[in-house]
Amino acid sequence: MPKSHTRKKAVYTPPQKTQQVKVSPRWLAPTMVVAWIIGILWIAVFYIIPTAPVIGPLGNWNLLVGFVLIIFGVVLSTRWR
Repeated sequence: MPKSHTRKKAVYTPPQKTQQVKVSPRWLAPTMVVAWIIGILWIAVFYIIPTAPVIGPLGNWNLLVGFVLIIFGVVLSTRWR
């Protein structure tokens, strides 16, 4: 029985990369949390006191303002490392 051939070529190994740890800016986490809190509070105040000075004239647009702030916080959370 013939003898099997051994592999003569070296197995490919990709070059080693030095991995750098990505760090978030210091302002990112506090801004994210503040956007969530203000968004939730904005909606809550709209439902509790709909005739408040700043909130009253906007009417139902207050829901949009609150949700935009919450979504802004979520978008920032995707950049947090």
